[in-house]
Amino acid sequence: MGTGHSHALYVHEHSPIHRLTPEAKIVAALGMVVPVAITPREQVWAFALYASLIVTVLLVARVPIRFLGIRLLALTPFLAFALFIPLIATGETIEIWGLALSVEGLWGTWNILAKATLGASVSIALTATTEVPDIIRGLGILRVPALFTSIASFMIRYLELVTDELGRTRVAMTARGYDPKWLSQVKPIASSAGALFVRSYERGERVHAAMLSRGFTGVMPRLEHRVTTTNEWLQVTVLVAICVGTVTIALIVA
Repeated sequence: MGTGHSHALYVHEHSPIHRLTPEAKIVAALGMVVPVAITPREQVWAFALYASLIVTVLLVARVPIRFLGIRLLALTPFLAFALFIPLIATGETIEIWGLALSVEGLWGTWNILAKATLGASVSIALTATTEVPDIIRGLGILRVPALFTSIASFMIRYLELVTDELGRTRVAMTARGYDPKWLSQVKPIASSAGALFVRSYERGERVHAAMLSRGFTGVMPRLEHRVTTTNEWLQVTVLVAICVGTVTIALIVA
């Protein structure tokens, strides 16, 4: 998996954020997500500040807000459930548009929507400015166990391979007149998925055997990597300090 390989979430730009080293961006992302997660839900101002920071980072990185919005649609099935919480929660109620909604449930819905959206936005910002192989290397530099980074890199690569193979299989079936309209006609899809799984497993075994024969010891070789400068760590420290300061104030005044 070379550095030239890109993924659908990556935005090709040459912004200051793109030029930051992966480990610096990973630390910055973690330093934003953790404060968001532990901020009391009643401190709406804190979430507004987090959102403004994320938007600022995206603007500096030249990542279109529309790009972020489209990727956030993946959260829709999960967030839709949160909208029903005020209807089923107990406690004090308030009437809105003729509906008796639980106040506690409304706060719960806001808590899920705000934290899930902000957390996902940070993740999207990270992947939009950093290639997947660079993220894996950054985790290794941050002393994440080599077993984890190796499994993650192979998992990502094989998910892409399996997806491509499934797409080619579907095209081949369609070219041969397969056009299912009833549930009883999906058996070929199930058979194809099973065959694809077996072929992918066998391919993985062959690749692993080939790597062992070439001296693979369980750790991917590290290519030349630019060392994070003091100025870059300073930028990350300022961003994380703002988030930590925000959550500290929010916890104090809660």
